[in-house]
Amino acid sequence: MRGAFPLPSLVSMTGWETTMEARDADLKKELDATLATRRELGEEYESALVDSFLEKVDQRIDGVVERRVRRQFAEQQMVAARDARSPRATDSWGERFGFGIVSLVLAVPLSAIGAGTAHLPGLIVSWVGIVGVNAVQAARSHPGLFGTRRRSSKDSDWEE
Repeated sequence: MRGAFPLPSLVSMTGWETTMEARDADLKKELDATLATRRELGEEYESALVDSFLEKVDQRIDGVVERRVRRQFAEQQMVAARDARSPRATDSWGERFGFGIVSLVLAVPLSAIGAGTAHLPGLIVSWVGIVGVNAVQAARSHPGLFGTRRRSSKDSDWEE
C-alpha cells in the first residue's frame, strides 16, 4: 500500500524528509490502524477513514511548516536587530569616488605650494596631510579598516 500513497515522495520533494523521518513510524502506525479499521468496518467507511488519516497528515505537516516559519521569522528579526546596531557607512560609492577625485585634484596645487615654499619638507608635509585626510575619510566609511575588529554574524550576543 506504500506505493499507492504518495507521502514519501511528497515529503522528499518538499525538503521535509529529515523532519518527517522521525515521525514516519508514527504515520506508518496510523496508516496500519486506518487500514485495519477499514478491514473491520468495510468499504462503506473507506472515504471517512482516508479523510481522517489525511487530516492527521495535514496537521503534522502544518505543525512542521509553522515551526519552520517561526524559526525563520525569529532569525530574520535577529539579523535585522544586529544590522540596526552595527555601524553603517552613511555615504555612497559615488561620494567616496568623488572625495578621492577631489583629493587628487587638490594634491597637485598643494604639492606645488609645499615644494615651492619649503622644498622637500613642504612636499612631505602636504602629502602627509593629503594621506591623513583620506585615511580619516576611509576610517569613517569603513569602521573596521584600521585594526578595530567588527563583530561578525557568528559572534554571540552573550559574549559581550
